[in-house]
Amino acid sequence: MYPEFMIAPMREELTRFGVRELRTEAEVDEALVRTPGTTMVVVNSVCGCAAGKARPGVALALQHPVKPDHVTTVFAGADVEATERARGYFTGYPPSSPSIALLRDGKLIYMMERHQIENQEARTIASQLIAAFDKHCVREPVAG
Repeated sequence: MYPEFMIAPMREELTRFGVRELRTEAEVDEALVRTPGTTMVVVNSVCGCAAGKARPGVALALQHPVKPDHVTTVFAGADVEATERARGYFTGYPPSSPSIALLRDGKLIYMMERHQIENQEARTIASQLIAAFDKHCVREPVAG
């Protein structure tokens, strides 16, 4: 576990863009299962690729007009139980941090793992997330 004073600035890099922290198992279940729509979960961490690539990439992607209904984060190495619970929803993927998942109504629909983050630039990560948003977060027009 990392001391809170060390990771507080890393948490703030996402929360200042409106990303909601999930710090307990109950908050994860509420956000991922009981809240309808699309939800992005950023597994944040202290590593360099989170700092220089993942968090800036998420910040850029969130400027796009199409985005998930809900944007959340768990912090690996700090909110251990919440992180483990979130990873339990990432069916078929091993634990990875940082990582970014998109879920719809509790079901995984997109996953970006650490190996897809660590060798990319923030703008490339943002572009990949924007493509995922455009594919998975656009609502169907309601017939009138």
